[in-house]
Amino acid sequence: MPELPEVETTRRGVAPWVEGRVVTGVVLRQPRLRWPVPRTLARQLPGREILAVRRRAKYLLFEAEGDRTLMLHLGMTGSLRVLQAPRPPGPHDHLDLELADGRMLRFHDPRRFGSVDWVAGDPLQHPLLRDLGPEPLGPGFDADYLADACRGRRTAVKQHIMNGRTVVGVGNIYASESLFRAGIHPARAAGRIGTPRLGRLVSGIRDVLEAAIRQGGTTLRDFAWGEDQRGYFKPELAAYDRAGEPCLRCPGTIRHVVQGQRSTYYCPRCQR
Repeated sequence: MPELPEVETTRRGVAPWVEGRVVTGVVLRQPRLRWPVPRTLARQLPGREILAVRRRAKYLLFEAEGDRTLMLHLGMTGSLRVLQAPRPPGPHDHLDLELADGRMLRFHDPRRFGSVDWVAGDPLQHPLLRDLGPEPLGPGFDADYLADACRGRRTAVKQHIMNGRTVVGVGNIYASESLFRAGIHPARAAGRIGTPRLGRLVSGIRDVLEAAIRQGGTTLRDFAWGEDQRGYFKPELAAYDRAGEPCLRCPGTIRHVVQGQRSTYYCPRCQR
């Protein structure tokens, strides 16, 4: 599933092609994705300029003229492609935005777990966004905030930082990597970690996400721009998916356990 770095990579990839462009047409081939696509989208979006492409958590926000926003989630298998000219759609190409310069933004989603919403007013007040925690790379996420969010919590710290109400965008891979960097055991109760250690965890989360964004994410496979040039990288991970291999920091060996039905990788020697 695309995580925050993959979505941010997609945002940076499509923004230069669509910002400042007028949408001339909307072609909706599949009216039901995770939930129905608003019927008004194809009628109301054409003729409006896309003013900005932003991101909140794992949602892409295409801000249009007239205080309206196209809010898109990639789901598990979704991707966006910027096409230099129209081309025949494939079976999973569900939505096209036709642009005034002749280009096209195409949403492809084989499993149809993505979503498309057409939002009036402030998109950050949408029910899917308004109760989310802070952005991990923003000023609102620091050691004091995380200490407050962890106070009294018996939940394992890995599951706590993967909760979008605590902080957005820390997916399974990045949670394991961040905890490894901070030297914190993933099963330790969130409320039993002191502020200085939580400060190291904040730094670990920021460092891991920024590194992933710089290199294009760890799971992205199908974003394309221009003439089908693709953007992704093969990750170099210190803990995740390295069970049985030597720890890169101490003489220990990386272990694998399942927490909340998700794989967790850690070093039992240097993560406490």
